[in-house]
Amino acid sequence: QDVALPGPNSHCLCFAAFEHYQKSRMQFVQTVADLANRPQNIEMLQNAGVMSLLRPLMLDVVPSIQQTAALALGRLADHSDDLAEAVVREDILPQLVHSLASHNRFYKKAAVFVLRAVAKHSPELSQAVVGCGGVDALVLCLEEFDPGVKEAAAWALGYIARHNASLSQAVVDAGAVPLLVLCLLEPEMALKRIAASTLSDISKHSPELAQTVVDTGAIAHLAQMILNPDAKLKRQVFAALSQISKHSFSLAEMVVEAEVFPAAVACLKDPDEYVRKNVATLMREVVKHTPELSQVMVNCGGMVAVIDYLGESSGNLRLPGIMMLGYVAAHSENLAMAVILSKGVPQLALCLSEESEQHMKAAAVWSVGQIGHHTPEHAKAVATAHLLPKLLELYMDANSSEDLQSKSKKALKSILQKCTHLPSLEPLLYDAPSNILKHVVCQFSKVLPHDSKARRLFVTSGGLKKVQEIDAEPGSPLQEYINAINSCFPEEIVRYYSPGYSEVLLERLENYQPA
Repeated sequence: QDVALPGPNSHCLCFAAFEHYQKSRMQFVQTVADLANRPQNIEMLQNAGVMSLLRPLMLDVVPSIQQTAALALGRLADHSDDLAEAVVREDILPQLVHSLASHNRFYKKAAVFVLRAVAKHSPELSQAVVGCGGVDALVLCLEEFDPGVKEAAAWALGYIARHNASLSQAVVDAGAVPLLVLCLLEPEMALKRIAASTLSDISKHSPELAQTVVDTGAIAHLAQMILNPDAKLKRQVFAALSQISKHSFSLAEMVVEAEVFPAAVACLKDPDEYVRKNVATLMREVVKHTPELSQVMVNCGGMVAVIDYLGESSGNLRLPGIMMLGYVAAHSENLAMAVILSKGVPQLALCLSEESEQHMKAAAVWSVGQIGHHTPEHAKAVATAHLLPKLLELYMDANSSEDLQSKSKKALKSILQKCTHLPSLEPLLYDAPSNILKHVVCQFSKVLPHDSKARRLFVTSGGLKKVQEIDAEPGSPLQEYINAINSCFPEEIVRYYSPGYSEVLLERLENYQPA
């Protein structure tokens, strides 16, 4: 039998068909990648079942098709946790992790992007990345020569670590921390930023994780970068130092010993608002541990700088500065007095009047309480800033959150128990509910027996009259305080200002018969 041999045109046809098929695949993945870049297209792509169509193209013989397929998958997974879960369900992650070791830098960046896009959504999806060996593969990418691959890997590891302590521990156990510290030394600014950010994400969960970061020498390298002109890098550096400092006195002390201050204090004037906020946060995390660390901050000009910072900021940017003043003042009478002498109280009063967010008011109220509760002198500084009526107003306001009401009540009571500045206390006699009023009246009962000028003023200002109008339960502490006040005055004066006394006088007048 005759056998038909392939003609010269057959090879051309096969090659053309193959080329067409390759172009079609490339066109498909490129189109999907472009469409996935726009949120309005995501649902259409999902409904078209594009995930299962992209999976075989991850194994394509053409590297550029593999790379673009990975990019498309990453963009889809980045969009929502539903799509990220679809990537996990399609069993794409093991395939990606396996292929990371043998491909070029362009593919590696695209594949790492998929791992990051999946991991960012939830601890469960991050655990899926960990479970398929993703963390070990990412750590190997940190050893790559190409800085873009290192940056992508550090970013993905940060997304995994930020969720919780156990995922952070997985990143640490894979040997990421020393390599991330080395990334801080690389010349590429983007790599420095993301390495600092990932070290921050690892450090934040526990003292042990922060100690692991510190043990690799991270503090010294971070400290060297605080005067870098790049604002985005400084944001991450101060965030990382804050996350390390917050856990314990020893970790905060190591940050201070690295001579971060007073250089960091100067950054409270940085043009970038998030650099300023992160510096204030670092200072808050350092001072909260001990009086000694607070004193270090006062000595290097940190107190005055934070008060200036509060005057130049607004909204949530003020929060760490407000709390920093409260932590310093809480430690001792002397440190609280340092806050007062640095004009901290009027600044907190301003924050209290300007801020509308409940949590901001609650922080300011807490700090005012920490300043004013030490001695009569401290309480007077708060009282003369007209803060007692403000605290009472916030406590009684039905629109105040439970936390704000609780903090206002606690601050008010602790300051009242020390306050002997009677002109500041008197307005509260008219507005305070009985549970606060008893503390106000108690202070009058302590001061009036020893101050004749105050007794005279108490009568002429209407204070004594107001006290007689208070309806106190017989035998209650409030009634005892009222009795103590009344005993400071002649009986006829007390009677004169008692409710109903004018009627008694009129009745006597009617019954009076002239001689």
